[in-house]
Amino acid sequence: MAGSVHEGPEFGVGDFVLLNDITLDAFMNNLKLRYDKNKIYSFIGEVVVSVNPYKTMDIYNQSYVDQYRGREIYERPPHIFALADSAYKTMKRKSRDTCIVISGESGSGKTEASKIIMRYIAAVTNVGGRKEVERVKEVLIKSNIILEAFGNAKTNRNDNSSRFGKYMDINFDFKGDPIGGHINNYLLEKSRVVHQQHGERNFHAFYQLLSGATDPKLAEMKLARSTDKYHFVCQGGDSKCSTINDQSDYRNVMNAMKTMGFAFKHAETLWKVVAAVILLGNIEYEAQDDVHDLAMVKDRKLMSDIAGLIDVTNDDLAKALTHRVIAAGGNVVDKGLTVSEAYYARDAFAKAIYDRMFTWIVKRINEAIDPKTAGVEFVGKNTVIGVLDIYGFEIFDNNSFEQFCINYCNEKLQQLFIELVLKQEQEEYMREGIAWQHVDYFNNKVICDLVEQPHKGILAILDEACLSVGKVTDEMFLTAMSQKLSKNDRYTCRSLNPSDKTLEHKRDFRIKHYAGDVTYSVNSFIDKNKDTLFQDFKRLLYNSNDELIKMMWPEGKVSITETTRRPQTAGTSFKNSIISLVDRLATKEPHYVRCIKPNEIKSPCQFDDTRCKHQVMYLGLLENVRVRRAGFAFRAQYERFLARYKMITKYTWPNFHGSAYDGVKAIISHMRFDDDVEYGKSKIFIRSPQTLFALEEERDKFIPGIILFLQKNWRGGNARRKAKKMRAIYFIMSRFRRYKMRSYIKQIVEKFRNVRKMRDYGKSIKWPTPPKVLSGWVGELQKAHNRWRANMILQKVPQDERPALQLKCSAHSMLRGQRSEWGMRRKWEGNYLATTKDNASTIDFVTKMTSLKSHDGFNKVLFSSYCKKVNKHNQCADRAIVITDRGIYKLDPKKKYKPMRSIIPLQQVTGLTVSPDVDQLIVFKLTDGNDLVICLNSPSHEERVGEVVGIMARIWETVIHSQLQFTVSKQPTCNLGNKSRQLAIKSTAANGGPVFKKDGQVLALFWPSAT
Repeated sequence: MAGSVHEGPEFGVGDFVLLNDITLDAFMNNLKLRYDKNKIYSFIGEVVVSVNPYKTMDIYNQSYVDQYRGREIYERPPHIFALADSAYKTMKRKSRDTCIVISGESGSGKTEASKIIMRYIAAVTNVGGRKEVERVKEVLIKSNIILEAFGNAKTNRNDNSSRFGKYMDINFDFKGDPIGGHINNYLLEKSRVVHQQHGERNFHAFYQLLSGATDPKLAEMKLARSTDKYHFVCQGGDSKCSTINDQSDYRNVMNAMKTMGFAFKHAETLWKVVAAVILLGNIEYEAQDDVHDLAMVKDRKLMSDIAGLIDVTNDDLAKALTHRVIAAGGNVVDKGLTVSEAYYARDAFAKAIYDRMFTWIVKRINEAIDPKTAGVEFVGKNTVIGVLDIYGFEIFDNNSFEQFCINYCNEKLQQLFIELVLKQEQEEYMREGIAWQHVDYFNNKVICDLVEQPHKGILAILDEACLSVGKVTDEMFLTAMSQKLSKNDRYTCRSLNPSDKTLEHKRDFRIKHYAGDVTYSVNSFIDKNKDTLFQDFKRLLYNSNDELIKMMWPEGKVSITETTRRPQTAGTSFKNSIISLVDRLATKEPHYVRCIKPNEIKSPCQFDDTRCKHQVMYLGLLENVRVRRAGFAFRAQYERFLARYKMITKYTWPNFHGSAYDGVKAIISHMRFDDDVEYGKSKIFIRSPQTLFALEEERDKFIPGIILFLQKNWRGGNARRKAKKMRAIYFIMSRFRRYKMRSYIKQIVEKFRNVRKMRDYGKSIKWPTPPKVLSGWVGELQKAHNRWRANMILQKVPQDERPALQLKCSAHSMLRGQRSEWGMRRKWEGNYLATTKDNASTIDFVTKMTSLKSHDGFNKVLFSSYCKKVNKHNQCADRAIVITDRGIYKLDPKKKYKPMRSIIPLQQVTGLTVSPDVDQLIVFKLTDGNDLVICLNSPSHEERVGEVVGIMARIWETVIHSQLQFTVSKQPTCNLGNKSRQLAIKSTAANGGPVFKKDGQVLALFWPSAT
């Protein structure tokens, strides 16, 4: 109840017990408001009221299962899951059998409610994942598919109406896992096999076969894929239904039969019986002569097809359809049937064979789900949850024997409902020591007695008429009822009330049911109660060569002359089964789902007030509310009440250290509700809904603060736990790193123990793979080893040679792999023109450089050499090139090393280009668009390009602080006079030196091949 309060006032009251006014108008207004807000479920205490939404609703997924699993029924908003969980918990906690009774008229959603309950039980059981239990759950669910195919049909009120009553017991082991079950079926509406009202269909199985079977299968069963050709399946008009897919349903039924363990040959026989019934509807008769009107079958081919389907001979079937064998005084008489009698016999045969097949299907399903044969081992007490899905109260334009039986069943269930609800209330009051107050309610026992009372009830009068000798008609039965029931104010007919012209003379009678007045037509009451099937048909089917059909008709083995006991009438058999059902339900702890149909057009957005009000009245929902509210609107155990409302007062918050009873009294006293409650032994009882609402409102004031407090503490605790974990993680990581480092260093020490004595100082040693955590540190260690190894190598190099070694390293990094020879093995002297080896007039050169040094302020000559230079006019000249730490000089050796122009600053040099061959070509890329293109030319013909590259790279690294743009190309380019020129290196005779010449479109360097 408390859970329903929290849905919000815009959704009405979730529990009708909490209504302020217990009136029909208040009840209907609340029901309509909830339906309009898509709240299809409501409570009456622990009874669920369900309104068919006529649309798919996403309120049955796993998240909803989790919300209701293990919760008390009043802790969450109204839902059928709450009732299913309550029934399951009661069964599991108390080891008591429970049952769920689902009632309501056709189209109110009873079948869907039972399937939803089954799915919920399947979802919350077998947490251990036992395969055998999963198989049992699947079998229990698959059984519905088969039963719906053969027992459900489309009616004008419901596209999937159950045309039989079903009670299923689900057996559970001591752990609460399903281990099997048992199904009881009640009064299949077999008259539908031969007749359907306009707009209705026969049982689904007929249309599934015609739509879903393959063409070869239909041909084998002598059928065509058309319902219009067969009388038994086309009487209702168009057989198509927008909410039903017969083709896929046929496949689902076949799969379900396979899962249930149906033998393939048995499944084939079931569909052959369905086909035989379809063809039987097309059997027509004609009179053999005009005198006796004896019947004969018109279409012998059709009769032969039927005989083949049920595996009997043509002659035996023809005789059974047109004759009746009677044994009298030891003599056997073969009596021919008239045309009308033959049609009656044909219809009786079709109904009986389908009814017997349905009974066998239920029996076979029970064998598959029997706990003793299901393969699940169980110990301890075997408890049961029963689910009753049975026809609802029916009032049609033409109400016959079937509606009479169905409405009698509903009377018995309503009687049980009121008695058990009152009984539960009285027992709870007695347990808790609360004084019981008498409740006025309508007791429909008088209606049940009118139907079932021995010798005086309607069924007894009907049986008497059926057992009478001679021709007894339905009119005679109506007369007998009028005589014996004339003083019963619940029964009337035209002879007892001549002024009531709504009743037809000699046909109609009316019973004042708890749900309203229903007028019945007595036509066919006697025939339907007798449920006559000639013994000839039983013998015919027993002698079938089909194993399953023979098994279905064991009574057919009785000899023609053997006297048999008169079978029990259909009405008495149904009465006994319903009484047995009621007795069985009375031994279990009941739970109720009361289903309501909101409109007749199956619309998801229409609420028919008149139609719904009628259902509320005949379901006795208002009486149920009054019984529940007779004393108290709400009751709860002390512990749960204290846990829910303890924040209201400081005396109980946050923890109350006394008994739960004292804590509850403290809360009630604080709220000053002492006059509106009673204290039981284990529960508190609250009289008015206003008190409960006031408690909830007071609780709502404190909940936000409590939530913030809990969030704050949870977040703080969570942060502290996380910080503690992080500190532990970092500590472990630190220790682990130290351990891995020590292990790795030990490994390295072992590998590099003798590197000082090795020729390459450990360069050839393969480093062990470091752990990821040390990969960065090992890289630094490898650099340190390389520096040590370099230092060891440099120790062997004289100090004055080390600058040249640095230059060679720079040159190597630039030229490695691009130029085969670059002077690495010779000694680099740098200032060659200052030596007599290259320059005979060193005095002139030194004098000039001293003058330039004082003028331009450079510190040192880094490189000097003779060279060939080319200009933008393609003119080649002998020059000397000098590279200093400030710039580059071009000198004329013939004019005592006079500078050809001012110094070229190093900042004007943008790059360097050389060729990959042995020639001494060097292109200094300059920013002014006029590159310096030279070819080194030394008297000793030494390789000096590498030395220039090393010097320039070193300058850029130490002075310019960037990397030299360096290119090695076989076809270098240059800019001369701001024009791009292509250079080519070509070989020439060895008798001359290198020279630049124009060669076509290119500027060529002719290099002596032997130089």
